Amino acid sequence: MSQPSGNPYPHQPQQPYGEQPVPQQPGGYPPPAGQPYDAPLPPKKSKAGKIVLIALAVVLVLCLGGAAITWFTVKDEVGDVVDAANTRVVAPATLAGRKQVTDPELTKLSDQMVTEMKSTVQNETGTVGAFYGDVAKQDLVMVVAASGVLADPKKELDDAVAGLKTDLAVQEMTTTEPGPLGGEARCGDGKTEGMPLGVCVWADRGSVGLIVVFFKSAKEAKAEFVTMRGQIEQRS
Repeated sequence: MSQPSGNPYPHQPQQPYGEQPVPQQPGGYPPPAGQPYDAPLPPKKSKAGKIVLIALAVVLVLCLGGAAITWFTVKDEVGDVVDAANTRVVAPATLAGRKQVTDPELTKLSDQMVTEMKSTVQNETGTVGAFYGDVAKQDLVMVVAASGVLADPKKELDDAVAGLKTDLAVQEMTTTEPGPLGGEARCGDGKTEGMPLGVCVWADRGSVGLIVVFFKSAKEAKAEFVTMRGQIEQRS
């Protein structure tokens, strides 16, 4: 008579004494080397910290060029003065289809941008600092703008562009269509720590502002610039 084999389940291989079966991950594959069994995969590292550093650099440069917002001289057109005085910048709930960011870190930074501008820009009638989109999806836009009656919009634009070339490595900013609100606008490609930036800045008699589209090119930023500016700058 044959002796029992000791394996009550003859169709399953018997593990050698002292060895335990290797736990399997979903799909039947063993876990990666060095990965604890049944442990969740580590989350992807957030880019929020890097973006915060970039935004702080922009604020330090911009403060919208230390814009001096002053009344025109008597020879200026009355219509220009009225339009400028009736211009305001706002932070809409959505910008070109992107919702305003509610991340506490970026919300705090937005408040800091507004505070900085209020303390630096002279005679402003409104200020905006806000983020829109989703960092995780690499679709993020930053807005910094101020309204008031500008005596020399071109100078404010030139000052802002000069600062952006230094801090955001924007090599060249070319003239772009400003849209129905008029004034002047320029866009260029920036970069920091390998991250591409589409950077656009505008200035008119009633406002000066900056839009940075993270992870995108200047060409992509230009395609949305007029729409975004029209939602930020309002004229009554």
